[in-house]
Amino acid sequence: MAVDHSENDPAHRLDVVGYLCPVPVHETRRMLQQIRPGELLEVLADDPETKHDIPLLLARVGAELVSLEDVAGEFRFLIRAEIGRAHV
Repeated sequence: MAVDHSENDPAHRLDVVGYLCPVPVHETRRMLQQIRPGELLEVLADDPETKHDIPLLLARVGAELVSLEDVAGEFRFLIRAEIGRAHV
């Protein structure tokens, strides 16, 4: 039986590999302002500080960190824009 992952397929993707903070955090905030509540955003980054800084941003803006994968120093954040969120 096939597994359906469509519930966690991101509608938006942000690739900030090669950029250092604060760029990944700033661009993640910008994207969250542009997408609809409940939509998923995939963020790809390689700055180790993002593992700390992006979750802090999400807590401040009310978004949900669905998952964080670390593969050979490249990080994949899957973020759900919060329904009923305050303007970020």
